[in-house]
This record gives sequence, structure tokens and C-alpha cells, in this order.
Amino acid sequence: MNCREGCGACCIAPSISSAIPGMPDGKPAGVRCLHLSVVNLCGLFGLPERPTVCGGFKAEADVCGTDREDAIRIIGWLEKVTAA
Repeated sequence: MNCREGCGACCIAPSISSAIPGMPDGKPAGVRCLHLSVVNLCGLFGLPERPTVCGGFKAEADVCGTDREDAIRIIGWLEKVTAA
């Protein structure tokens, strides 16, 4: 599956524990990444500053569902059930 252009759910729903430029403590779950554009595209895509966890995310139907709202709901649920 390819990412849905303009979705951005993976840049909002999950937490990111590693530092991100402008977010030295990472990003809490449910908070929009500072680098997510108004059209929901990653401003760090392809840059070395992009966190490894972001580059490793692969869109899959089980995680991304059928649309953006589905993806935010599923990723948010996964975040809650896997939180330590």
C-alpha cells in the first residue's frame, strides 16, 4: 500500500520519542508534528533530520484503514494499547 497523499495521520496520532528539529523532546500522541504542512505533507521527508521511526513507517491497510479518519483512529488506538 502507498501512503495517501495529504493524509498525515502518522504525523499526528502516534507519539515520537526521539528528538525532532524544533521538538527536542519528541512529539506526544495526538499532537501535530511541527513539520507537517497545511496540506499534510512531511517537511522533513528525504532529509537526514527526519527521525528514523518516521522513515521506517510503512503504510499498511491494517494500520491506515480506508481513509484518513480511519488511520487516525487506528493509529491512536495502537498508541494507547502499546503505551508503556
